[in-house]
Parts: sequence; C-alpha cells; structure tokens
Amino acid sequence: MTTGLQARLRQVRQHSVALVEPLQPEDFCLQGMADASPPKWHLGHTTWFFDTFVLKPRLEAGAALAYTPADAAWGYLFNSYYDAVGARHPRPERGLLSRPSIEAVLAWRQRVDGALELLLSGGAGQLPPCELALIELGLQHEQQHQELLLMDLLDGLSRNPLAPAYGPAPETWYEAAWGNGQAGGSWLEHPGGLVEIGHGGAGFHFDNETPRHRQWLEPFAIAERLVTNADVAAFIADGGYRRPELWMSEGWAEVGRRGWQAPRYWRGGADRPLEGQEFTLAGLRPLQPAAPVRHLSWFEADAYARWAGARLPTEAEWEVLAPRLPQAEGVLWQWTASPYRPYPGFRPAPGAVGEYNGKFMSSQMVLRGSCFLTPAGHARPTYRNFYPPACRWMAAGLRLAKGPADPISVPDSPAA
Repeated sequence: MTTGLQARLRQVRQHSVALVEPLQPEDFCLQGMADASPPKWHLGHTTWFFDTFVLKPRLEAGAALAYTPADAAWGYLFNSYYDAVGARHPRPERGLLSRPSIEAVLAWRQRVDGALELLLSGGAGQLPPCELALIELGLQHEQQHQELLLMDLLDGLSRNPLAPAYGPAPETWYEAAWGNGQAGGSWLEHPGGLVEIGHGGAGFHFDNETPRHRQWLEPFAIAERLVTNADVAAFIADGGYRRPELWMSEGWAEVGRRGWQAPRYWRGGADRPLEGQEFTLAGLRPLQPAAPVRHLSWFEADAYARWAGARLPTEAEWEVLAPRLPQAEGVLWQWTASPYRPYPGFRPAPGAVGEYNGKFMSSQMVLRGSCFLTPAGHARPTYRNFYPPACRWMAAGLRLAKGPADPISVPDSPAA
C-alpha cells in the first residue's frame, strides 16, 4: 500500500523534473555566477543526497536492494559542502560540467527513485524511524533546491542581452501571491514581554529551528504590508543609493563596488524608475508600483528602513506576529535584523548531515516567511532562511518595524 511518504516522494521528485521541462539543452549548464548552480547540478545533487545518505548505507549494511550506485566520481561532482563525505568539485566551476549528460543524470534519478520506492514499500525490510526521517529530510532538501533552481535560472537568464524567458508560470504565481494589492499601511502592535520562539518539535523542521526558547521583547510594531516598488522608487528619487549616512559601512562599499542604483532586476528608468522594467522568469515586464519590491540585499533593505524612519524586525518579532501578518508566507522572503546564529542549546545532528545548517551560522542574516517560488507545504512560521547581507539574487523583500529592538535570549531551564 502506498504510504504518505511514498506519495510525497513521487510528488517532490516529479516536480523537480517538471521544473526543467521548459529548458533548452544549452540551459542545463547555465551558471551566471559563483553563488548559483546550473539546473543539471541541482538535479544531480538532490539525487546524490539520497544515493549517499540513504541507499549506499543500506547496501553496505547488506540489504537486498536492487540498486547500483553511480560512479564514485559523481560524488565528487555533486557533493555541495559536506566535508565529512569527501572532496568536491569547485562551486564556481559547476557550469563547466558538460558531462555527465542530462540524460545520464535523469536516468540516475529514475534508478534512485525506484530504489527508494522499494524501500518505502517494505521490499528491503522495515525501515527504522531514523531512516524514514532521513528520507523526509532529503525531500525537504530537494524542495529547497527547487526554489534555488528557479532563482539561479533567473540570474543566469538575466545576463543574456536577449532577455530570454523561462516561462510565464512563476510570474503568474507571484501576481497571485500578492493579489494585485496589499493590506493598508497600518501597523500591528505587540506589547512585548517574555515570548517563546522556535519549533515545538511536532512535525518536520530543520535543526536550526530548535530548540524552542524564550526571548524578552520590548513593545514593538510591524507593518501590515510589504515594502513596494513605489516605496523604493521614492527612496531612489531621494538619493537613497547616493547617501552614505543611510548605509552600513560594508553596504556602502558594496554600493560603490557593484554600482548599485536600484534592486537587482530593475531595468532602465534611472531618473524615473517606475517607468522602467523588471526582468523576471517571464522575461522583461513593466514595473508594477504596487507590487512588493523583490531582489534586495540586506544592506539595501536596512538602508531603506533607515530612510523610512523605521527598522527591520528581529526574527523573534517577526515570528510572534506571523499569525497576524498579511502575506507572511508565499510572497517574498523577508529580511530581518537578526544575524544567523544558533538558538540557545542548539546541537547539530551527528555525522555528515549535521553540516546541513550549523556550519553556516556566521556572517549571514536571517530571512523569514517564504516566497512565490517556495514549493507548497514547505513553509513554516519558524523556518529560518539565511544569506550573506550582500546577496540579492534571491526572491527577498522586506516589511518595516518600529520600537525598541535587540531582544535577549533566555534559555529554557531543564524543568521548563
């Protein structure tokens, strides 16, 4: 009998393949920058995860499993950052991997899917809870890469003078997500006090969402609506990208070094930005003033907030008000003022999978919510996304906050 996990396996794995159906053969090795990865690499890496962490250990344990692992050299090609597993191909050179072919990678995916189906059907013996949890982690990991695949494609296609389109679907998702209009300009207030944040433990969550713990918050308020293109156009018109007093020192250096004058994919209209266009996965589109602004770095979000006489919310503030925030999820990831650090009492998982989140807890800032490219069912109010503050190729926006900040973490006592 098909289990719920089997159904999820089929849906998630098939969705990855569906996402690349609009691509041309030349697109599968497209890598526009060192931070991005080609579509073929995403398909291979998400398959390597199951091959390495689920199937090979079962074979090594003597399971009767009709599965032949990929050539060992493929592990070198498709490992991302798991140092405990072994060496890996340099990330900036993933676009040079013309071999294995996309046909070979897709055939490998089919073999892995067949072996996983056999495992979940009980054909290789009953799986213990820890292995079921590992398969679920692999599916959640693949959903992360489905979102990344599209954001990486947007970056790569944007560098082509022909401004080619991936297809209309993602932009349709975006327009449906923000609904051609947002809530009014009011603020949602919170009295502050001792609050709890973090995942409670029931259901899937990544390790960085735990442990649930207490934080003290001073009274604060968060804006109902996300900052819009029109809002940022006013910031630009007021010299926002030319005023160093609005920027963190490192951010101001990025403005000069990279020549930032507007959000990442705005095109033309330097003097009248709202008369310009925005490059999207559907190609060039007229900039919509009422749409939430997207593809801002943390530095830009922070500078805009300062210009607006406000600030970014902390991740604790965002989480406690998330149930009341319009469009908290499904529109854009939202920058917070919080550095990506471990929660009090955090312990990474043992072994190589412990490298999944914990090793990145420095030099990055937290984003909350999810975006229009996030697969359905993948978001949670406790989800902690994270990127370096200069990155702006992600589908990231912001909402404003005001009031005292800088909460103090209070670990739970053993008896709590």
